[in-house]
Amino acid sequence: MEHAGPPSAAAAEAPAPDGPVWRFLLRPRWLGWHLLMVVSFWGMLWLGDWQFHRALAGNGLSWAYTFEWPLFAGFAVVFWAKTIRDEFRIRRGEMPDPRTVADGDERLPAGVAVPVQVSSVQAASGPAGDGAPGEDEDEELSAYNAYLARLNAEVKDHGRWHGLR
Repeated sequence: MEHAGPPSAAAAEAPAPDGPVWRFLLRPRWLGWHLLMVVSFWGMLWLGDWQFHRALAGNGLSWAYTFEWPLFAGFAVVFWAKTIRDEFRIRRGEMPDPRTVADGDERLPAGVAVPVQVSSVQAASGPAGDGAPGEDEDEELSAYNAYLARLNAEVKDHGRWHGLR
């Protein structure tokens, strides 16, 4: 229980949902997503059956595809279920909405949201430790460090249920 603590500020500020939380699943965008998943699932199972019949007819390579297509169908169902689960968690306020978190990046300078690559030469010749703290502090660097601190705070407890922390 070392990571147990108060709920995040984003979860505390989330408004209570009006009506059932599952209603978002009936919106046109989500209905299209469900239809795509059903068609994909049955299509992959059909392809597995087709490969099975080809394998019975003597095509040795089709034996591998006979088992691959149903596996792909299973991956699609797991992805679909996790997407719905994450959306439920967002709507219940258990995790921050990535769209609102991304909106917070507008205060950062252009190009800061993209990973910055620093060569070893730049890192070695940088002003780290050369002057007093706060002297020649770069505004862009400060904004980027604030961005990294926010990302670290957001992923602080990720993986704790999977034995990763």
